Amino acid sequence: MIYRLSVYILGMFVNFFGVALLIKATLGAGFWTALFVGLSDRLGLTVGIWYAMFQLLFIFVNGWLMKQAPEIKALLPLVLESIILDFWVEVVFGNVSFASAPFAVQLAMLVTGVSFSALGVAIYILPQLPRAPVDQLFLAVSGKFKLSLRVSQTLIALSTSTSALLIGGPVGLGTVLGVLFAGPMIQYFYVKGYPLFYMYHPAYKERMTPTL
Repeated sequence: MIYRLSVYILGMFVNFFGVALLIKATLGAGFWTALFVGLSDRLGLTVGIWYAMFQLLFIFVNGWLMKQAPEIKALLPLVLESIILDFWVEVVFGNVSFASAPFAVQLAMLVTGVSFSALGVAIYILPQLPRAPVDQLFLAVSGKFKLSLRVSQTLIALSTSTSALLIGGPVGLGTVLGVLFAGPMIQYFYVKGYPLFYMYHPAYKERMTPTL
């Protein structure tokens, strides 16, 4: 369990490191992040707090959509991810901005951010521990309205990006690249990471240890 939890938390740190780079590149963040940054800039509170508030709301929305009790175990990723997001955005990169940097530098930060974010998500889902409520939202909407996951994700991405744009969130090139490439990159990193995860898993090592 310690091994799985360690990989789980590592994935969160890698993911939100990428998210922080996306925000600081100032070329547009992911659609959810753009919304939370916009709310933080307009109404105050940190990005992580807005993230936590929406995630808490989604626990109950998902339960209603799926006609089941709210998933209390989703509080674990909610708390961890909110803290880690603020750690990167408010503490590590609190006084860092690439707004005045050359476009090539901003673009490099943007691509690096998308890549690390996708890698982090792939690592985070490997241990199969509770996922954040926002990840379950796509499934809940898909099941409730009989939509494919792709259509469900697209509708949520469009509505969230539009809301972020209306409140002045950082919607831009990064948002578009995230929508287009995050999914394929997550799939690539997950496929590559899956055998490595189980190669170093304690249970795997026990099965491979010869008995004398």
